[in-house]
Amino acid sequence: MNILIAGSGGIGGVCASQLLAAGQPVTVYSTNKEIAATVNRDGFRLVGVDRPIPGKIVTALPEERFDYVILATQPPQVEEAARELAPLLSQRGALVCLQNGLCEDRLERIAPGRVIGAIVGWGASMPAPGVYEQTAPGGFTLGRMDGRADARVEELARLLAPVGDCDITENLAGKRWSKLALNCAISSLGAIGGDRVGELMQIRSVRRLALEIMTEVVEVARVEGVRLEKVSGTLDLDWVALSAEERRSTGSPSLLAKHSLLLAVGFRYRRMRSSMLSALERGRPPAVDFLNGEIVTRGAARGVATPVNAAVQQMVWEIARGERASSVESLRELFGRTKALRP
Repeated sequence: MNILIAGSGGIGGVCASQLLAAGQPVTVYSTNKEIAATVNRDGFRLVGVDRPIPGKIVTALPEERFDYVILATQPPQVEEAARELAPLLSQRGALVCLQNGLCEDRLERIAPGRVIGAIVGWGASMPAPGVYEQTAPGGFTLGRMDGRADARVEELARLLAPVGDCDITENLAGKRWSKLALNCAISSLGAIGGDRVGELMQIRSVRRLALEIMTEVVEVARVEGVRLEKVSGTLDLDWVALSAEERRSTGSPSLLAKHSLLLAVGFRYRRMRSSMLSALERGRPPAVDFLNGEIVTRGAARGVATPVNAAVQQMVWEIARGERASSVESLRELFGRTKALRP
């Protein structure tokens, strides 16, 4: 198979490194000339692997056609990348969406019937140009948002096996929405707090914010008719969502159990650092409009109040505009802002 990976950040770099190490030819396309020059000189350097992995990154559009174009950009760049790269698909080629959020819906408008969703269940970072680290274990969940069977999905699962185990689902929408709920909390709060997930989840007010954020996502998903699936086979968002009684409470046994679960999530992903935080630090647009902003927009259309997600979206943009810094103090202020807005 002829594979193109678009994007040379943490996720794209780890995918490319693992596939190349397994002997799968891969073309990596990136507009970042610094990363390209470093990799083209030194190879892909994967933390935990003693030797560099030979490979190249191209900065000009390739001329050949590809069976799979794997989009490993941040959500704000994914539609532009898809428009640029869709013409490079072979006759039966497919765009593969790795982005958090609900980007498959956007890509279907660009390449109808040719989009495969791939939920990434692991974390990655790029601590230095051309240096990649997998920061949390996991694999992929593959499928189509319309639930239809597609032979290309099974083929893609075999191709991605060197990177991680692949599950195929007929309810990608349910899994995508559940992952969206987690990302709206973990990624956005990580961007505001400026620290790794494990550290932030030790703070009770941060855990409460996470629960409120996920509750609003679940409420919107239910109104949209989405059948939510467990995240990583264990995190049941229907159970995590706060009841009306729990939202008024500060210390019920059920609320304590949910706080304990978030502590466990924080421990599992303790090394993970928000990709949105990395984007802010590099001066790039944050993906918050594709996460919390998506919930605010869809909630407004469905008559579902989402004040906590709206406050998160606003604060992330305050940080992006340089009006405040990513810090635990910002999270504490967010908690105070939203306290009166919560039921």
